[in-house]
Amino acid sequence: MKQKEDAVVISQECIAPGVYSMWIKTDKIAEETVAGQFISVYCKEGSRILPRPISICEVKKEEKSLRIVYRIAGKGTEEFSTYTEGTSISILGPLGNGFFKREKSAMLIAGGIGVPPMVELAKELKKQGVTEIISVIGYRDGNLFLKEELEKYSQVYVATEDGSAGVKGNVMNAIREYGLKADVIYSCGPKPMLRAVKEFGLSHEIETQISLEEKMACGIGACLGCVCHSKDIDEHSNVRNKRICKDGPVFRAEEVELLTPDEQRERIASGIMIKKEEQA
Repeated sequence: MKQKEDAVVISQECIAPGVYSMWIKTDKIAEETVAGQFISVYCKEGSRILPRPISICEVKKEEKSLRIVYRIAGKGTEEFSTYTEGTSISILGPLGNGFFKREKSAMLIAGGIGVPPMVELAKELKKQGVTEIISVIGYRDGNLFLKEELEKYSQVYVATEDGSAGVKGNVMNAIREYGLKADVIYSCGPKPMLRAVKEFGLSHEIETQISLEEKMACGIGACLGCVCHSKDIDEHSNVRNKRICKDGPVFRAEEVELLTPDEQRERIASGIMIKKEEQA
Protein backbone atom coordinates (compact mmCIF):
# COMPACT_ATOMS: atom_id res chain seq x y z
CA MET A 1 0.00 0.00 0.00
CA LYS A 2 1.47 3.36 -1.02
CA GLN A 3 2.14 5.87 1.72
CA LYS A 4 4.05 9.09 2.25
CA GLU A 5 6.88 8.99 4.74
CA ASP A 6 9.45 11.32 6.20
CA ALA A 7 12.53 9.15 5.79
CA VAL A 8 16.24 9.75 6.47
CA VAL A 9 19.28 9.44 4.21
CA ILE A 10 21.65 6.75 5.54
CA SER A 11 24.42 7.33 2.99
CA GLN A 12 25.08 8.60 -0.51
CA GLU A 13 27.93 8.27 -3.00
CA CYS A 14 28.68 9.05 -6.62
CA ILE A 15 29.23 5.71 -8.41
CA ALA A 16 29.73 7.01 -11.97
CA PRO A 17 29.81 10.45 -13.63
CA GLY A 18 26.41 12.01 -12.81
CA VAL A 19 25.12 8.77 -11.21
CA TYR A 20 24.41 8.57 -7.48
CA SER A 21 23.56 5.78 -5.05
CA MET A 22 21.49 6.67 -1.97
CA TRP A 23 20.44 4.42 0.92
CA ILE A 24 17.31 5.59 2.75
CA LYS A 25 15.92 4.55 6.14
CA THR A 26 12.13 4.16 5.96
CA ASP A 27 9.29 3.21 8.28
CA LYS A 28 7.03 0.91 6.20
CA ILE A 29 7.92 1.44 2.54
CA ALA A 30 10.97 -0.83 2.41
CA GLU A 31 9.09 -3.68 4.07
CA GLU A 32 6.36 -3.62 1.41
CA THR A 33 8.54 -3.18 -1.69
CA VAL A 34 9.06 -5.76 -4.45
CA ALA A 35 11.49 -5.64 -7.36
CA GLY A 36 10.38 -3.33 -10.16
CA GLN A 37 8.51 -0.80 -8.04
CA PHE A 38 9.56 2.82 -7.53
CA ILE A 39 9.26 5.70 -5.09
CA SER A 40 8.49 9.37 -5.64
CA VAL A 41 10.99 11.68 -3.96
CA TYR A 42 9.96 15.22 -3.00
CA CYS A 43 12.29 18.21 -3.35
CA LYS A 44 12.91 20.61 -0.48
CA GLU A 45 12.93 23.58 -2.87
CA GLY A 46 9.34 24.88 -2.76
CA SER A 47 9.18 25.82 -6.44
CA ARG A 48 9.63 22.16 -7.42
CA ILE A 49 6.18 20.93 -6.52
CA LEU A 50 6.10 17.58 -8.32
CA PRO A 51 8.05 14.65 -6.87
CA ARG A 52 10.66 12.79 -8.93
CA PRO A 53 9.98 9.08 -9.61
CA ILE A 54 13.03 6.86 -9.06
CA SER A 55 13.20 3.08 -9.34
CA ILE A 56 14.18 1.04 -6.29
CA CYS A 57 17.56 -0.63 -6.69
CA GLU A 58 17.83 -2.70 -3.51
CA VAL A 59 15.86 -3.38 -0.34
CA LYS A 60 16.90 -4.54 3.13
CA LYS A 61 13.55 -5.35 4.69
CA GLU A 62 14.98 -6.40 8.05
CA GLU A 63 16.75 -3.04 8.32
CA LYS A 64 13.81 -1.08 6.88
CA SER A 65 16.04 0.52 4.27
CA LEU A 66 16.05 0.85 0.51
CA ARG A 67 18.50 2.01 -2.12
CA ILE A 68 17.90 4.22 -5.12
CA VAL A 69 20.39 4.77 -7.93
CA TYR A 70 19.67 7.73 -10.18
CA ARG A 71 21.26 9.96 -12.81
CA ILE A 72 21.21 13.75 -12.50
CA ALA A 73 18.70 14.84 -15.14
CA GLY A 74 17.52 18.24 -13.88
CA LYS A 75 17.27 20.55 -10.90
CA GLY A 76 15.39 18.04 -8.76
CA THR A 77 17.89 15.19 -9.03
CA GLU A 78 20.71 17.71 -8.79
CA GLU A 79 19.27 18.74 -5.41
CA PHE A 80 19.07 15.09 -4.30
CA SER A 81 22.76 14.64 -5.10
CA THR A 82 23.64 17.17 -2.38
CA TYR A 83 21.94 15.19 0.40
CA THR A 84 24.20 13.64 3.02
CA GLU A 85 23.86 11.24 5.95
CA GLY A 86 21.07 12.36 8.27
CA THR A 87 19.23 14.50 5.72
CA SER A 88 15.45 14.18 6.09
CA ILE A 89 13.72 13.19 2.85
CA SER A 90 10.04 12.92 1.98
CA ILE A 91 9.09 9.91 -0.16
CA LEU A 92 5.90 8.25 -1.43
CA GLY A 93 5.76 4.54 -2.13
CA PRO A 94 6.07 1.80 -2.94
CA LEU A 95 4.47 2.72 -6.27
CA GLY A 96 3.49 0.75 -9.37
CA ASN A 97 3.54 -2.95 -10.09
CA GLY A 98 6.76 -4.94 -9.92
CA PHE A 99 8.04 -7.87 -11.94
CA PHE A 100 6.04 -11.12 -11.95
CA LYS A 101 8.72 -13.53 -10.74
CA ARG A 102 8.81 -17.04 -12.20
CA GLU A 103 10.70 -20.10 -10.99
CA LYS A 104 12.32 -20.49 -14.41
CA SER A 105 15.67 -19.66 -15.96
CA ALA A 106 15.88 -15.88 -16.24
CA MET A 107 17.56 -13.32 -18.48
CA LEU A 108 17.70 -9.80 -17.09
CA ILE A 109 18.28 -7.24 -19.86
CA ALA A 110 18.93 -3.61 -18.97
CA GLY A 111 20.51 -0.48 -20.34
CA GLY A 112 21.83 2.66 -18.64
CA ILE A 113 19.70 3.84 -15.74
CA GLY A 114 17.45 0.81 -16.37
CA VAL A 115 20.12 -1.33 -14.65
CA PRO A 116 19.32 -0.41 -10.97
CA PRO A 117 15.99 -2.29 -10.57
CA MET A 118 17.67 -5.46 -11.86
CA VAL A 119 19.78 -5.75 -8.70
CA GLU A 120 16.82 -6.34 -6.40
CA LEU A 121 15.16 -8.55 -9.02
CA ALA A 122 18.26 -10.76 -9.32
CA LYS A 123 18.45 -10.97 -5.53
CA GLU A 124 14.78 -11.96 -5.20
CA LEU A 125 15.01 -14.55 -7.99
CA LYS A 126 18.09 -16.09 -6.36
CA LYS A 127 16.33 -16.19 -2.99
CA GLN A 128 13.30 -17.78 -4.67
CA GLY A 129 15.50 -20.64 -5.87
CA VAL A 130 16.08 -19.76 -9.53
CA THR A 131 19.47 -21.29 -10.34
CA GLU A 132 20.01 -19.95 -13.87
CA ILE A 133 20.11 -16.15 -13.90
CA ILE A 134 21.80 -14.20 -16.68
CA SER A 135 22.20 -10.42 -16.66
CA VAL A 136 22.90 -8.61 -19.94
CA ILE A 137 23.66 -4.96 -19.23
CA GLY A 138 24.45 -2.13 -21.62
CA TYR A 139 26.35 1.11 -21.03
CA ARG A 140 27.64 4.06 -23.06
CA ASP A 141 31.22 3.51 -21.86
CA GLY A 142 33.33 1.70 -19.29
CA ASN A 143 31.58 3.16 -16.22
CA LEU A 144 29.93 -0.14 -15.32
CA PHE A 145 27.95 0.90 -12.27
CA LEU A 146 26.21 -1.93 -10.38
CA LYS A 147 27.99 -4.65 -12.35
CA GLU A 148 29.62 -6.04 -9.20
CA GLU A 149 26.30 -6.12 -7.37
CA LEU A 150 24.68 -8.10 -10.19
CA GLU A 151 27.60 -10.54 -10.25
CA LYS A 152 26.63 -11.65 -6.72
CA TYR A 153 23.40 -13.15 -8.05
CA SER A 154 23.85 -13.77 -11.77
CA GLN A 155 26.19 -14.43 -14.68
CA VAL A 156 26.86 -10.98 -16.15
CA TYR A 157 27.46 -10.06 -19.80
CA VAL A 158 28.31 -6.48 -20.76
CA ALA A 159 27.88 -4.37 -23.89
CA THR A 160 29.25 -0.84 -24.31
CA GLU A 161 28.58 1.59 -27.13
CA ASP A 162 32.24 2.62 -27.36
CA GLY A 163 33.60 -0.92 -27.01
CA SER A 164 35.60 -0.10 -23.87
CA ALA A 165 34.19 -3.14 -22.04
CA GLY A 166 32.45 -6.34 -23.10
CA VAL A 167 30.88 -6.54 -26.55
CA LYS A 168 30.94 -3.38 -28.64
CA GLY A 169 27.36 -2.33 -29.38
CA ASN A 170 24.14 -2.87 -27.45
CA VAL A 171 22.59 -5.61 -25.34
CA MET A 172 21.19 -7.39 -28.39
CA ASN A 173 24.71 -7.60 -29.85
CA ALA A 174 25.84 -9.29 -26.62
CA ILE A 175 22.90 -11.72 -26.66
CA ARG A 176 23.68 -12.73 -30.24
CA GLU A 177 27.44 -12.85 -29.61
CA TYR A 178 27.09 -15.33 -26.75
CA GLY A 179 23.95 -17.13 -27.97
CA LEU A 180 22.10 -16.37 -24.75
CA LYS A 181 18.62 -17.68 -23.96
CA ALA A 182 16.30 -18.28 -21.00
CA ASP A 183 12.71 -19.19 -20.17
CA VAL A 184 11.75 -15.67 -19.00
CA ILE A 185 13.08 -12.24 -19.96
CA TYR A 186 12.90 -9.26 -17.59
CA SER A 187 13.94 -5.93 -19.06
CA CYS A 188 14.25 -2.23 -18.23
CA GLY A 189 15.82 0.59 -20.21
CA PRO A 190 15.30 3.07 -23.03
CA LYS A 191 12.42 2.49 -25.41
CA PRO A 192 14.52 1.58 -28.51
CA MET A 193 16.18 -1.17 -26.48
CA LEU A 194 12.83 -2.41 -25.16
CA ARG A 195 11.44 -2.59 -28.71
CA ALA A 196 14.34 -4.85 -29.70
CA VAL A 197 13.93 -6.98 -26.56
CA LYS A 198 10.20 -7.34 -27.15
CA GLU A 199 10.75 -8.42 -30.76
CA PHE A 200 13.42 -10.90 -29.69
CA GLY A 201 11.30 -12.36 -26.90
CA LEU A 202 8.10 -12.72 -28.91
CA SER A 203 9.90 -14.12 -31.98
CA HIS A 204 11.53 -16.79 -29.79
CA GLU A 205 8.30 -17.45 -27.84
CA ILE A 206 9.91 -16.39 -24.56
CA GLU A 207 7.77 -14.83 -21.83
CA THR A 208 8.93 -11.21 -21.78
CA GLN A 209 8.31 -8.57 -19.14
CA ILE A 210 9.36 -4.96 -19.71
CA SER A 211 9.59 -2.03 -17.32
CA LEU A 212 8.87 1.29 -19.01
CA GLU A 213 10.63 4.57 -18.25
CA GLU A 214 8.56 7.73 -18.61
CA LYS A 215 8.25 11.24 -17.19
CA MET A 216 5.64 11.12 -14.44
CA ALA A 217 3.73 13.85 -12.64
CA CYS A 218 1.50 12.44 -9.90
CA GLY A 219 2.94 8.90 -9.79
CA ILE A 220 -0.39 7.40 -8.75
CA GLY A 221 -2.36 7.25 -12.03
CA ALA A 222 -4.57 10.30 -11.58
CA CYS A 223 -3.14 12.77 -14.10
CA LEU A 224 -2.73 10.50 -17.19
CA GLY A 225 0.61 12.20 -17.86
CA CYS A 226 2.56 8.98 -18.44
CA VAL A 227 0.33 6.86 -20.66
CA CYS A 228 1.55 4.38 -23.25
CA HIS A 229 -0.37 2.70 -26.06
CA SER A 230 -1.86 -0.66 -25.14
CA LYS A 231 -3.39 -3.64 -26.87
CA ASP A 232 -6.61 -3.49 -24.85
CA ILE A 233 -8.91 -0.61 -23.86
CA ASP A 234 -8.14 0.85 -20.44
CA GLU A 235 -11.12 0.84 -18.06
CA HIS A 236 -10.02 4.14 -16.50
CA SER A 237 -9.69 6.24 -19.68
CA ASN A 238 -11.76 4.12 -22.13
CA VAL A 239 -9.00 4.29 -24.76
CA ARG A 240 -6.13 2.02 -25.71
CA ASN A 241 -3.80 3.44 -23.09
CA LYS A 242 -2.08 2.21 -19.96
CA ARG A 243 -0.87 4.42 -17.13
CA ILE A 244 2.78 3.54 -16.65
CA CYS A 245 2.89 4.68 -13.01
CA LYS A 246 -0.28 2.83 -11.99
CA ASP A 247 -0.73 -0.10 -14.39
CA GLY A 248 3.04 -0.54 -14.75
CA PRO A 249 5.83 0.25 -14.83
CA VAL A 250 6.16 -3.49 -15.52
CA PHE A 251 4.06 -4.94 -18.33
CA ARG A 252 3.97 -8.15 -20.27
CA ALA A 253 5.54 -7.27 -23.60
CA GLU A 254 2.45 -8.18 -25.61
CA GLU A 255 0.30 -5.80 -23.53
CA VAL A 256 1.85 -2.56 -24.79
CA GLU A 257 2.87 -0.97 -28.08
CA LEU A 258 6.30 0.68 -28.04
CA LEU A 259 5.78 3.24 -30.78
CA THR A 260 8.54 5.31 -32.34
CA PRO A 261 8.04 9.12 -32.25
CA ASP A 262 6.94 9.05 -35.91
CA GLU A 263 4.47 6.22 -35.25
CA GLN A 264 3.11 8.07 -32.23
CA ARG A 265 2.53 11.27 -34.23
CA GLU A 266 0.85 9.24 -36.96
CA ARG A 267 -1.37 7.49 -34.39
CA ILE A 268 -2.40 10.82 -32.85
CA ALA A 269 -3.09 12.36 -36.27
CA SER A 270 -5.13 9.32 -37.25
CA GLY A 271 -7.21 9.64 -34.07
CA ILE A 272 -7.87 13.31 -34.78
CA MET A 273 -9.01 12.51 -38.33
CA ILE A 274 -11.36 9.79 -37.07
CA LYS A 275 -12.92 12.22 -34.59
CA LYS A 276 -13.42 14.84 -37.30
CA GLU A 277 -15.08 12.27 -39.55
CA GLU A 278 -17.39 11.19 -36.72
CA GLN A 279 -18.37 14.81 -36.05
CA ALA A 280 -19.01 15.61 -39.71
